[in-house]
Amino acid sequence: MKKVFQPFAKINRQTFILLVALQVVVTLLIWHGLSDGLIPRPGKVATAFVQLLGSKVLLDNILVSLLLTLKAMLYSILITLAFAYLSVLPFFKSVALFIVKCRYLTLTGLIFIFTLLTKDGSQLKLSLLVFGIVPFFVTSFLSVIVHINPQEYELCKTLGYSNWQTLYEVIIIGKADQVFEILRQNFAISWLMITMVEGLSMSEGGIGTLLIKYNKYNDLTNVLALQLVIFLIGLCFDYLLGTIRHWLFPYSKLKTVRTK
Repeated sequence: MKKVFQPFAKINRQTFILLVALQVVVTLLIWHGLSDGLIPRPGKVATAFVQLLGSKVLLDNILVSLLLTLKAMLYSILITLAFAYLSVLPFFKSVALFIVKCRYLTLTGLIFIFTLLTKDGSQLKLSLLVFGIVPFFVTSFLSVIVHINPQEYELCKTLGYSNWQTLYEVIIIGKADQVFEILRQNFAISWLMITMVEGLSMSEGGIGTLLIKYNKYNDLTNVLALQLVIFLIGLCFDYLLGTIRHWLFPYSKLKTVRTK
């Protein structure tokens, strides 16, 4: 047990699982002890969570949110790859760097502009999600390109590759596994934003709409239960994207083990 409190100490999987379980139990006990009339206790939230899982309303709203999120992710990654690959061209490098700086733009002041540019609430939500995701995607992928080992470029020159062939072999093909890692790391951003954008147009439903309705009536029990659902879905997608990456690119497992 001394290793648990030692810097850079390595523990086995069983010890780690036991440690996590203990921390969860302690957290629940603290939550239970600090709960009062306003904050629902863990048992009450768990009951509401089970009831939510059995309701068709939750399933319908989750499907709406997942469809919107996946569509936004698809558009975002296509835009990201286009500008990231073209960033090696001096003409497009400034555009890619500008997109990176757009991380500091808040959506609050731009909602009215997007409302004017889109036809309906569905396009508005999709546009806001893409606009909020793309700068972080581009930032992550440009970081991958910047940290490519110069020897990879030198090897392509030695083999007689042209600049376009080098771009294809080193960045497009060579870093394809990193695309899934970027998706995995930034999926949380889109999943976090979904509840905000769905509040702008509630006609189509979604977990954001459901969350706003519960919050409107101060139903904190169902709010926390729904937050738990959102959290678990996020964890499932994080695991799924990681599994797909290792399945499509088995060598990425070797990189993971090496970094550990």
